[in-house]
Amino acid sequence: MNIHNKSTPPDRSDAEAALAVLQSWAAQAPAAEVAELGVYPAFSTEYPADFEVDAEYKAGLPDLQNGPSSLIKGERTVIQHVGISNFRLPIRYHTRDGADVVLETSVTGSVSLEAEKKGINMSRIMRSFYAYAEKSFSYKVIERALEDYKRDLDSFDARIQMRFSFPMKIESLRSGLSGWQYYDIALELVDTGGARKTIMHLDYVYSSTCPCSLELSEHARRTRNQLATPHSQRSVARISVELVGEKCLWFEDLIDLARAAVPTETQVMVKREDEQAFAELNAANPIFVEDAARSFCAQLQADRRVGDFRIIASHQESLHSHDAVSVLTIGDTFAATSLDPKLFTTLFHVG
Repeated sequence: MNIHNKSTPPDRSDAEAALAVLQSWAAQAPAAEVAELGVYPAFSTEYPADFEVDAEYKAGLPDLQNGPSSLIKGERTVIQHVGISNFRLPIRYHTRDGADVVLETSVTGSVSLEAEKKGINMSRIMRSFYAYAEKSFSYKVIERALEDYKRDLDSFDARIQMRFSFPMKIESLRSGLSGWQYYDIALELVDTGGARKTIMHLDYVYSSTCPCSLELSEHARRTRNQLATPHSQRSVARISVELVGEKCLWFEDLIDLARAAVPTETQVMVKREDEQAFAELNAANPIFVEDAARSFCAQLQADRRVGDFRIIASHQESLHSHDAVSVLTIGDTFAATSLDPKLFTTLFHVG
């Protein structure tokens, strides 16, 4: 290491070299000797299992997120949503037949953040939600949780979203067998400027047989005695509805509406007679992606429990190396100029 004259102060490289020497020595020197230098404190390396936090100690803990606005990094502007995503817990839901089912639920909670506030204590969202987690789900219960954390965090807007997989026993078409179909459902409660909306999302998975391909196959059989099969594919519709009115729209009700619009739902338990029936059902209901969106629309518009809604349909082609998609919205709630660039890739449902 260079030795410097008092009149020549060391530069940064000299300081870094000296620090490296000090760190190397401290790594293998006895703790008492290190402490004697007065540079490195003699930290304990044992976990203090018997340490208890009293009120005075707790009051002295630093809380950077609730610090002054001078700590804000970047532009001082409103953040529309800040919170936590995908904290999971079991929630009890009522079913249409009067039973209860407990489902693992992924919860996202967020609030708005004013321009002059540094941040929020995100654990408060979880604590607010856990206070009501033992109760059976209802929008009234979730409203109270939302009110609690909106008040605790002094925010003007807030949102809760709950995602889960809902089981429903479905009978086969002809064999009499039955099996569990699982539906991806999400529930939202949105508070914007004091106005609240309740929203339900459903992913409905079905088979779509191309009408054009069906006609071309039949033409080959009829005119040339040539066996041909139309192409069909697994398809997904993400149906999002605003719930309005006093009557309950059950999860099963929205599933029934989707099945009434497009009856070719993918099957769970299948024997040969069911497979044949499914082929016949597809032939009786050929459908383009535009037809699917409009068919779902007709069912939703006829139900007074449904306000604004959006339908996103994706026919994941077996003919093409790309998919056929459509988006249909009614009302302002779901209207959007721009779409998430990865929106349609989230509609893939694998077995």
